[in-house]
Amino acid sequence: MIIDCHGHYTTAPPALEAWRKRQIAALSGEPAPARADLRISDDELRETIEGNQLKLMDERGIDLTIFSPRASFMAHHIGGFETSAEWAGICNELCYRVSKLYPDRFAPAAMLPQSPGVDPATCIPELTRCVEEYGAVALNLNPDPSGGHWTAPPLTDKSWYPIYEKMVEFDVPAMVHVSTSVNPAFHTTGAHYLNADTTAFMQLIQGDLFKDFPTLKLIIPHGGGAVPYHWGRFRGLAMALDKPELEEHLLGNVFFDTCVYHQPGSDLLFDVIPARNILFASEMIGAVRSIDPRTGQYFDDTRRYAEASPKLSADDWAAIREHNARRVYPRLDALLKNQGR
Repeated sequence: MIIDCHGHYTTAPPALEAWRKRQIAALSGEPAPARADLRISDDELRETIEGNQLKLMDERGIDLTIFSPRASFMAHHIGGFETSAEWAGICNELCYRVSKLYPDRFAPAAMLPQSPGVDPATCIPELTRCVEEYGAVALNLNPDPSGGHWTAPPLTDKSWYPIYEKMVEFDVPAMVHVSTSVNPAFHTTGAHYLNADTTAFMQLIQGDLFKDFPTLKLIIPHGGGAVPYHWGRFRGLAMALDKPELEEHLLGNVFFDTCVYHQPGSDLLFDVIPARNILFASEMIGAVRSIDPRTGQYFDDTRRYAEASPKLSADDWAAIREHNARRVYPRLDALLKNQGR
């Protein structure tokens, strides 16, 4: 089977964005909306999924997608913890509802109610609820809740440890995924996302996080940003910092997805990063939704790049499309086994 580890609900019904605008307006004194004001029926959810994600999954032969709230909508920089907590709860519930409507096709992943300057431990109740009540198999962790100003401490800082402890307890991985950039120097999807992927990896090189959490698993999306392209630089910097080789220092715990939208870039990823550390993903209907005029195919149809790559053996491709995900997401593996898959 093919498991897509990186999907967002980018096609949620318009009522969700309308409710969010009212919530934001309330920060300036407008009447605040109640959660009950947001009414989205199952039929509306089906309409937004069946003609979008599900249609493309069927066309591309993707069996299941790990499905989380829209990354750019997380917007942790808006308001305070209470604002983020209410918003995260609503978005997580919608992804859970989609997974209940299509239990063979979607598995939920949670966003956290992060907020700049707020103790990350405040996210634990929502994380716990999503795992225990919604069956979330993973979470998204934003290393920059400030929205492009990078005011948070690095991921190796002990302020993050309460989240890591809970992740280890539940045996769930986190995708390290930023949200919208409000810094005009950084385009959200073209710069901020890729910068964050690269920055997260360098933070992990500088620290010794996995000595404290040897079973913690982190996924760096978008092919790792600059990481595969500058693998020699990162190896050299690790040596300068008296760290072990990257395979020993990080690759027992850090994984990369295949959200790279051209053949040469995909080939580079497959050539540099061990196949055991790569997870199939597309982030379909995400940052790049158009058709490449040079190929006549969607940029985000990443299965095509993997299957055309001379860098992957049949065993490598089997690991990337399914077996690695089952290993990195144990709760997903259990879910699939319960379904007879």
